[in-house]
Parts: sequence; C-alpha cells; structure tokens
Amino acid sequence: MNKKTRKILIIYTGGTIGMMHSHRSGTLIPFDFGSIMDQIPELKLLNCKIDFFAFKNAIDSSNVQPDFWIELASVIEKKYNAYDGFVILHGTDTMAYTASALSFMLENLSKPVIFTGSQLPLGAIRTDARRNLITTIQLAANEISIPEVCIYFSDQLFRGNRAEKYTSSKFDAFESYNYPVLAETGVHIVLNKDAILKKPLKKLLVHKKFDTNIALIKIYPGIRVDVIERILSTEKLKALVLETFGSGNAPTGKTFIDVLQRAIKQGVLIVNVSQCSGGAVEQGKYETSIHLKEIGVVSGGDITTEAALAKLMFLFGQSSNLKEIKKLFQTDLRGEMSKVN
Repeated sequence: MNKKTRKILIIYTGGTIGMMHSHRSGTLIPFDFGSIMDQIPELKLLNCKIDFFAFKNAIDSSNVQPDFWIELASVIEKKYNAYDGFVILHGTDTMAYTASALSFMLENLSKPVIFTGSQLPLGAIRTDARRNLITTIQLAANEISIPEVCIYFSDQLFRGNRAEKYTSSKFDAFESYNYPVLAETGVHIVLNKDAILKKPLKKLLVHKKFDTNIALIKIYPGIRVDVIERILSTEKLKALVLETFGSGNAPTGKTFIDVLQRAIKQGVLIVNVSQCSGGAVEQGKYETSIHLKEIGVVSGGDITTEAALAKLMFLFGQSSNLKEIKKLFQTDLRGEMSKVN
C-alpha cells in the first residue's frame, strides 16, 4: 500500500536561510523558492507535495513585533485545512519568541508547525541551511504527527516554547535545558514520543490579541532601585518579568522590596524567572527569595524568559482579570513549564 502523500506549506518570513550568494555580484540575494525542487533536488525523494508562501515584505527577525505574530498565525489559520504540516523559515535572533507566541496563539493545534533557519545562507560553503530545511520538511511530513509548535536546528527538534538561542556562532544555535528534545536526527530520525504533546480532539482556535504593556528587568549587582522604580511606574504597565539570580534569588534590601511591593499593590503582576538557562525558580528555597514570595511575586518555575514574555502578552491580550491571569500564568497551557514550586 502506498503511503499517503503529505502536503506541506513552507512559509518564508525572512532570515538568513532565505538568502543565497550571487556568484555574479558576490552579494546576498533572495533565494528563489519557486524553483526549490530544482535547486534542492533531494526534496523530490520525500513523499510530500510542497507549496510555498512568502511574506510580501521579508522581515529581519530583529524587527519582529506582535503584529507579525498575528499575521503569521493568520496565514496558518487560513491554510490550515489544506496542509498536513507547516515549515516556517525565520531569522534565528527572535525565533524562540515567535515560536513561544505561536504556541499560545494556536490552541488545539493538531498538526506540526516547525520553525527553522540557518547560521549561513543557502549556497554558502558549509551552509547549515540545506540540511535544516530538508530535515524540517521531512519532520513536518512525518507519518507520526507532531502536534505542536517546534524549532528544528542542527539535528534536534525542540518544543518551541522551551527553546532558546544560546550561541550566535555555532550551527547548533538552540538548546532546551529544561525539557527533552522531541526528536533527534542522525542516520535515522528518532522521535521522543513520550515528550510530544498528545493530539487534541477539539477544533483549532486561533487567538490574535496581545498586550505589550510588559517590561523585563535583569537583576545585577549594583542595580539602582530608582531605575526599577521608574520602569514600574511606566504608564499602563501590566506586568514585569524579573530575571533573578539562580533559583529565584534577589537583593533583600528594604528599598528594593518596597518598590516591588508598591507596584504589586497597584496591580502590576511581577513574575520571577531565573537568569540561568537550566533549572527553575524555587521561591523560599533560600532566604534571598523568601521576601519576594511574601510580597506576592509569582514564581515562573522553569519557564524561559522568551516564553514568559510571550505568555504574559498573550494572557493580558485575552483578559483584564488579574486574578485569572495570575492563575493561568502558573498553569501549564502548551507544555511551556513544569509544575511551579
């Protein structure tokens, strides 16, 4: 019996992977995805039909904003029933932010949405673009569906809202320190089935509202309390992601704690995430985090900073009920966090 031909849509948004060197001019020019099967003939060996959609204006990922996330989610929503999987070509700098945002936007996702990119453009000597693209398409067309938003890079498939870019110079640019990889690709593709989300039975629901009245502060030795106070007094500020030391530790000085407490009493949600890539916030484990817990700072557990920011923008975009948002932030919605301590 012949296997079903899978239909895959490649969505090009921008980034290094969509560029190639012009031998004539020596400069980078856009890759012609209309002739992708001719330029990458290996794709003809895959049992899938590949279509292509390009954003009208390719975007450098450093310019990504929530409006872009909404546009991208809208493309997937419109094309959802026509395809078995989606491959999104995206710049690496903000890929983890976009993947996190889409994981929250695409509720009840039952098909693979896989981001990939490259450190070198197509056509460059030793480029990683070719292999990343071919393997991502193969994963999106896999008979065993991966019903979540993912990032594929350099032989590993990550849950999108668990990944982070940790290097700008190596081919294995992404890591997932607090959650196992969903698949590894060597000679064979090996899926980690126990780590993959279960396929939902409900219909896809796409959310398209974000609230960007969110701030991020990284705690460091010598940080001035008046700087924190100015940020917390920003008009319409809804929430603050506080990047603390280790397992959630921060200065215990009275002025520092008082500034945070005043903001919380005024309705600002303050979330504690760790500066460390691995491990989790455990408020109260050490004396230097007890005060944060006592004044109502919310633990982010093992969530990444990228996912925390995207989740807060998403939650405040859906509701103005602070009590409900606080509860939902500490709830695992799309596999983005383990149980909060």
